[in-house]
Amino acid sequence: MKYNNIIDQQIHQHIVDLYEHGLVDEKMMKEFDERCLVPEQPQTLTSNEITKIREKEGISQTAFAHRLNVSKNIVAAWERGTRTPKGAALKLLTLVQQKGIDAIA
Repeated sequence: MKYNNIIDQQIHQHIVDLYEHGLVDEKMMKEFDERCLVPEQPQTLTSNEITKIREKEGISQTAFAHRLNVSKNIVAAWERGTRTPKGAALKLLTLVQQKGIDAIA
């Protein structure tokens, strides 16, 4: 785990102890994880993973592309595996994978 800073590390470790003793619920633990930990970004997403993300949201390639601010051809290429998302697109895809399409609306 990577922490934002030493203070976040110390706070997080105390909250983990409280969580393990049943004094902090899962929702609060997740909030502290988000606040204190540096988010881990995947190196890449497979074409199947990208397709599953889109299909889980129940939207077309065109609508998905619009939300991600890329062309439909880019989304199609990702899903075929001929291109790989990088940078901001990868971060947005990861966010959609974790929190749903409304997280980037």
